[in-house]
Amino acid sequence: MKVGIIGGTGGMGKGFALRWSQNHDVIIGSRDATRASESAVEITNMAKEAFGEIKGTISGNDNVSVAKESDVLILSIPYENIDSVCSGILSEIKDSCVVVSPIVPMTKTDVGFECVSIKDNKPFSYKLVADHMKDKSKLVSAFHVISEKKLINPTLELDYDIFVCGDDKESVGIVNTLIDEIKGLRSIYLGPIELSYLAEMSTPLLLNAMIRNKIKNPGIKII
Repeated sequence: MKVGIIGGTGGMGKGFALRWSQNHDVIIGSRDATRASESAVEITNMAKEAFGEIKGTISGNDNVSVAKESDVLILSIPYENIDSVCSGILSEIKDSCVVVSPIVPMTKTDVGFECVSIKDNKPFSYKLVADHMKDKSKLVSAFHVISEKKLINPTLELDYDIFVCGDDKESVGIVNTLIDEIKGLRSIYLGPIELSYLAEMSTPLLLNAMIRNKIKNPGIKII
């Protein structure tokens, strides 16, 4: 598969590219194609150092070009950028493309990390993304509770469950496959896309627990 990552030059995007390049052709997306290409070279070197020879490739391009090429498109972007980014790219994707949203509507206040969808009565991330999609059934919500620091460092062990929400069985299955390819991750299906708010709310919960209890790089595991 061709896996595109919008916001691929950030920490989480680099981590996904590093892991999935073992089996897939990963395309790093950025507003600046040159920056994306430079990041792709950096991540390729990291991948070869960590895993030896990789079966896939890592390249970079501008966001629109990445959206047009991808079989799976990961939206590794901040909540406040959803409308500005998605309005320009989601109209360009292939009809078969699966769009994955790990986006969390979160802010840091004097109290701690809070969900802005509850605090300020704003839409949850999946609703904002869906507004820009031609086929909303191709939207899958996943990867909200994963340590960026561990994802980008192959020497650190991952042992997390990933909550997944989506309406289309085939699309959910594709995302589950990508999850299972990352050692230490397990997909947990929550239900249709309308339940994505449950996964989105779990991130501020996890971060508050981490800070107040001095837990390093925590995740969620159902036992």
